[in-house]
Amino acid sequence: MSRRLHRTGGALALLCLPFTLLAAPADADLPGATLAGLIEWAETRNPELAVAGHELDAAEAMVGSADALPDPSFSIEWRDIDADRLTLDPSRVGSTKYTFAQTFPLWGKRGLQADIARAEAERARRQRSSVSVELRARLSAAHAERWQVRELLRLNAEQRSLLRDLERIATARYADGLTAQSDAIRAQTERTQLETERVRLEAERRRLGAQLNALLGRRPDAPLADPVALSPLPAPAGFDGLQPRLLAANPRLAAQAAAVEAAGHTRELALAKRLPDVTFGVSPVQRGSRLDGWEVMLAINIPLDQDARRADVQASAARLAAAEAGQVALALELQQSLAGTLAAYEAAGEQERLLRTRLRPQAEAALRSALAGYRSGRDDFTTLLEAERQTRSARAEHLRAQVEQRLRVAELERLVGEPL
Repeated sequence: MSRRLHRTGGALALLCLPFTLLAAPADADLPGATLAGLIEWAETRNPELAVAGHELDAAEAMVGSADALPDPSFSIEWRDIDADRLTLDPSRVGSTKYTFAQTFPLWGKRGLQADIARAEAERARRQRSSVSVELRARLSAAHAERWQVRELLRLNAEQRSLLRDLERIATARYADGLTAQSDAIRAQTERTQLETERVRLEAERRRLGAQLNALLGRRPDAPLADPVALSPLPAPAGFDGLQPRLLAANPRLAAQAAAVEAAGHTRELALAKRLPDVTFGVSPVQRGSRLDGWEVMLAINIPLDQDARRADVQASAARLAAAEAGQVALALELQQSLAGTLAAYEAAGEQERLLRTRLRPQAEAALRSALAGYRSGRDDFTTLLEAERQTRSARAEHLRAQVEQRLRVAELERLVGEPL
């Protein structure tokens, strides 16, 4: 029996060591070991980011041609055609007039079209940045959650090993007539529950792996390296420090500002379209087989349908007002989310500190005391099992608090629009 107690004491000593972040060396060719590696991989392979990149390329391509002149026109007039000799041969009609005409938009219309295209390209650029920031936050969350599942599986294995040793102690004490057989059976039941939890954690690990592979643009069952460690926490920063960064760097706000700019230029263009444009034309005139004259033409379009143009102005003004209101609403929404997320982050930090400095040490001390009491006959097996459950719960909660901090950091970085 002393050898069994010795083995149990070794397992308990392992349990009470500081919970370190150990990991087997990962395959260097596989993503998943570090957050930086995941981000680098996803930046070139994530399909959503690729879509946003192509949309940005399309928007930028439109900038170069936005202020181009309308296509010129070419027309031919056959004059003085002999009714008895119908023909379109220029040398056999009275005269042939060739007209080359070009319309020139006035009142800054071309410049406004270029301004709209530039604003739309900026909006597409900010939208791509928003996708990139969102992707980084999702990768951070997936990396932290995979680390948590790995560590919970490790904790599960340690607790199952401890319960095997407790079962051996209970069996030996039963053989010596010092306790009931039910103690060993209860230890077996507890270990079976841990096996059930292990199955659930294994399924969760596969689910998180499939989720992460989707973000990386890989098939769901592609292999991943185990996460090495959690990302370090940033330096503390309050709302007053993060709010200006959010207003300055959040890509969604920047995209909305670009939308406001585009809507403003669109309204100015709608106003300018109420004014006429001019068309210049040059017409060489052919008589027989030679050119014997030139004509020059100037035309001005007459914007008669002012009702349609007024409706266009009103619609563009309403879109501008909607974009401005959306910008204000988005800023308020983001600041509210920032305050709530920051409060959750600070709460998670305080919870982690309490778990690390008080609850875990207290639970582990209670387990050591219960084990010593059970071996000496002072405490029953129920007290020992309860102490084991409390220790397991404290360690699991500590893991969750550590991961909760990283999840809140990921959300803060998504809101601020840049790493903290």
